[in-house]
Amino acid sequence: MAIIASNFKTNHTRKSTNDFIENVNNFLLSNDIKEEVYVFPTATSLDYFKTVSNFTLGAQNAYATTNGSFTGEIGTEQLDEFGIKTILIGHSERRHILGESQEEIAKKFSFYSELGYKIIYCIGEPLEVKEQGLEKTLEYVYEQFVGIDTNYENLILAYEPVWAIGTGVTATNTDITSVHSAIKSKIAKPLLYGGSVKVANAHEICALDGVDGALIGTASWKVEDFKQIIENTKDL
Repeated sequence: MAIIASNFKTNHTRKSTNDFIENVNNFLLSNDIKEEVYVFPTATSLDYFKTVSNFTLGAQNAYATTNGSFTGEIGTEQLDEFGIKTILIGHSERRHILGESQEEIAKKFSFYSELGYKIIYCIGEPLEVKEQGLEKTLEYVYEQFVGIDTNYENLILAYEPVWAIGTGVTATNTDITSVHSAIKSKIAKPLLYGGSVKVANAHEICALDGVDGALIGTASWKVEDFKQIIENTKDL
């Protein structure tokens, strides 16, 4: 059974998020789909959605704190209000655009794992590393596990080659299976693929050896496309 996750990034409003969630929930319910589905809205759109019964709502990011003086951040006090116990950690945009260090990411991982959160932990390499070959790619990726407890029970991994995120350039099947098989040989956890996954290729990618599902950005923001991806992968 595939795991399908939508990362809204900085998209959707509270109203459109509510409409999206209600639509997806009804779709899963009416079609009796048992796939493991996650949706990560923006922090300002988090709410206690009464319609969430067939999938999991998560936070894209939060600070390693209950509350405090951390301007612009949210902590577990805000997440607890809505019963959220799932979080993305280590996304490439947090690493490469917002400058989160491995030390900061590991601290966040430790904090939320101690609280029992389901963590989708993201890893991936930039283009200049990919061009150096598989060995250098894996060396780079494994450095992103420094300080991370890979035996943590509620852990899902997501391999997202940075050069394939939002670019329309998808890694080849060989690219994906080579990295996934290497990671899976070391870490026995579900491993998602992310990077220009869309309706047209979701089934093919999720059917590859070592791929347990997909973490999807752009192609998941339109509810009909997201539902179609779920439909296309439900029997895997």
